Amino acid sequence: MTVYKTFISRLKLNYAAGTLLALIAVGSLMLFTPLNIPREQYFLLAGVLVISLSIMIMLEWVVFSLQVRPIINCFTAEVDSFSTLQNVYIRTHRLPALAVKRILGPHLFGLMLPAAVMTIWLIYTGKLAIPYFYVLLASMSVVLIAGMHALIEFYLTSYVIRPVLLELGAWSLRLFGKELTLGGRVLISIKRKLRWSFFLIGAFPLLLYSLAVQFRIGAWNLGDTSYWQWAVYILFVGLGFAFVGSRLLTREIVLPIQHLYEKMAEVKIGHLRSGANDLFSDEFSRLISGFNHMLRGIKIQAERNNQLLESYFATLAAALDARDPYTAGHSLRVAEYAVGIGLLAKLPEEEIHDLRKSALLHDIGKIGMRDAVLLKEGRLTDEEWEQIKQHPALGEAILKQIEPADAMAPFLPGVRSHHERYDGGGYPDGLKGEDIPLFGRIIAVADAFDAMTSNRPYRKGLDEQQAIAILEKGGGTQWDPHFAKLFVEAYRKNKESKKAP
Repeated sequence: MTVYKTFISRLKLNYAAGTLLALIAVGSLMLFTPLNIPREQYFLLAGVLVISLSIMIMLEWVVFSLQVRPIINCFTAEVDSFSTLQNVYIRTHRLPALAVKRILGPHLFGLMLPAAVMTIWLIYTGKLAIPYFYVLLASMSVVLIAGMHALIEFYLTSYVIRPVLLELGAWSLRLFGKELTLGGRVLISIKRKLRWSFFLIGAFPLLLYSLAVQFRIGAWNLGDTSYWQWAVYILFVGLGFAFVGSRLLTREIVLPIQHLYEKMAEVKIGHLRSGANDLFSDEFSRLISGFNHMLRGIKIQAERNNQLLESYFATLAAALDARDPYTAGHSLRVAEYAVGIGLLAKLPEEEIHDLRKSALLHDIGKIGMRDAVLLKEGRLTDEEWEQIKQHPALGEAILKQIEPADAMAPFLPGVRSHHERYDGGGYPDGLKGEDIPLFGRIIAVADAFDAMTSNRPYRKGLDEQQAIAILEKGGGTQWDPHFAKLFVEAYRKNKESKKAP
């Protein structure tokens, strides 16, 4: 409740201070401008000002109460759901922008409009002896002062809401175990915020001074063309400078932020190669340096994680191969052959990394096979063969138990489908042609070559040339013809290069 009370009291203090400044500014323009009118007419103007300010304050208080009511209800009543807290959180973030509307609306419709109507009526009835154009000048002054008041209120409110946002975040974690966040949602862009701020700061003194000069002159001297040419030129140059300057300053701040945002987006999807460019010589240089330092740390950690993952997969493969001395090193060799095929097929580097891991684990399902079946030296019975044929699906089921699931997902298709045949006669799903996942088609070629050339208790391994001939013949029936052909041609080319003197 301390945060809430401080928040409300600061909002009211900011509101009161801003309103007081607006009152002083408008009152000074209307009361201290030499109008050369009788004292009783000054009292009429003062009455108009008091009535208009009263209407403005009432309107502003009504709008203020409506804007903060959801936040007040959150702190004074029990929060029953996370969605309610999330809505209040977003509402709090919107308060600075709402404060601008809260200032502009009542100033224009509660102060300027009633004051202008009443003053024009007094002039029309002869009770006030001032030119009509003074009403226009005063109205323009109110608009200008309201704009600056709204700008100040925007930044004051942005500062005041921060403790409330922290408190709401703590509540959410304590009550619902969830984090409150905008999720990257932009409620008001920094470009728009800074552009209007810089422009108003640059244009306000010039416009206010111009209006004050018109009050002092006391007439619009429409016949004096030289004066108006000069006045319009000065205004044009001044406002043009404020306009161009606001955009240049905004761009100078937005560009490094946008650059960092783009690099953060790359990091988010796993691209850690390029850091942010050190193109800035102000405080953003320190920010860029800090970002790149953080990125180097992430790279080191990612490399360590990859090494651990590689070791983990290699250990699983080695544990599987250790069950059968005749298949020792089989998984590593299949992974090597599969990567070679992937390189020949010009697969992307990331896919080749995933292909290697999938090939290392392609027979992981055999861990669940009984030794009596897996290590049997004689011919398998039909029942035992059916058990062996379950190892791809079993391997997929084992890997699905590893968390995080999304990290293992790329390896599952290759593990499950490496015994599918291109003609549809394989297992476990009887897939055909390119319906077989890519990794499954590649690993099938690599697995077959190593299996054919390896010794088994019940047979001696084939000569490599024989195995190559079988692969070549089986392309399009048992194996994907494209990948079988790549492997066969690469093998023969490698043999020929070794024979060359």
